[in-house]
Amino acid sequence: MTEFQLYVVCALLMCCFPPIGTFPHSGNSRTRRNVHCKDTLEYAYDNTCCLYCPAGKRLTSHCTRDGGKGTCEECNDGTYIEHPSDLEKCFKCAQCRPEQDLVKPCTHTQNTECQCKLGGFCHPDEACEVCMKCSRCKEDEEIVRNCTPTADTECRRIQANSASASASAWVIVAPLMAVALVIGVVVVVMKRRHNTTGSQRNPTDEMKPGLPYNANCSTEERMNGGTHRPSFSSLIPSRQLVRVHLSGSMEDERQGLCDSLSSSNSNSQHSLTAPPRREEEGFLKLVPVNGDESLRKCFEYFEEVDSSYHNKFFRHIGIADNVIKSKAGLPYDDRIHELLNQWMEKVGLEASLNDLLKALLDLSQRRTAEAIRDNAINNGHYVCEK
Repeated sequence: MTEFQLYVVCALLMCCFPPIGTFPHSGNSRTRRNVHCKDTLEYAYDNTCCLYCPAGKRLTSHCTRDGGKGTCEECNDGTYIEHPSDLEKCFKCAQCRPEQDLVKPCTHTQNTECQCKLGGFCHPDEACEVCMKCSRCKEDEEIVRNCTPTADTECRRIQANSASASASAWVIVAPLMAVALVIGVVVVVMKRRHNTTGSQRNPTDEMKPGLPYNANCSTEERMNGGTHRPSFSSLIPSRQLVRVHLSGSMEDERQGLCDSLSSSNSNSQHSLTAPPRREEEGFLKLVPVNGDESLRKCFEYFEEVDSSYHNKFFRHIGIADNVIKSKAGLPYDDRIHELLNQWMEKVGLEASLNDLLKALLDLSQRRTAEAIRDNAINNGHYVCEK
């Protein structure tokens, strides 16, 4: 074969088989990072930015130029889309259950709004699968707030009034004081009668020589011939005795109250000096071993997130409700991966596992966050920042 013929053969081969990669890849590509569309206004399609369809309409065909708008059709009756989106199907309207009342009917831009009937409630930030029965306060509690369709009854323990407690204590102590006073008077009277009877029987016994000296008689009694003339001061010892006894009880009560206050102050001081507990405590910043690849390999660990916190978690990291609902038909594991990919594309180079763990801590899911952190470190995807 001559050199000219060799050139001709090479030229024919080059014409018949064009080199691979000379033409751009065509087709629906929403994952290209070189397209930066306006958030909440546009979406990426085939390396262009198209405007969202308005609320109440679904997308039937995409735009062909940047900033353009595709074809949108209004949702059928019984379906809706609440926000501007690129969804191709409308959501089916919900139906109120027997234990619920209809608040607002479904429209093309708003789902049916229902609420629990009287005596039941559902928390607004949770999926209302069933209305829970309102609680009743106990006998030693009082109502702070009545039950509503979105909140349970609030109760608090009844605090004893200090004035009524003092009055109750006085009601108990006063009769005891009266009884003690009466007993004291009776004892004095009986003693007086006993002394008077003895002096009448033998008024000169004490003065006769040879009789033994009565040590139980006072000087005044001996001078008066053994007789005892009671005076008002003779009643004072018994009343003082009662008062001293009561004062001792009040002193013990006061001492117990001081001890209680001292203990309370000590506990309050301890709580003021103790360092505040942070949800992020123990969570050192993690550094990826292999960039974005390390983050994607950790997506499977988020399958352990409690399903009841699924929507709140993705809303917390900035995923729109329409996007969350559009993945509702997928299996739970696939739904987690799809939404995390959406979040990673939206955040871009700033996507970090630390932000996802912080979102779980903000939702009080510390145990799940610790499990994901430990898996990421133990499997060699992340290391702790030094």
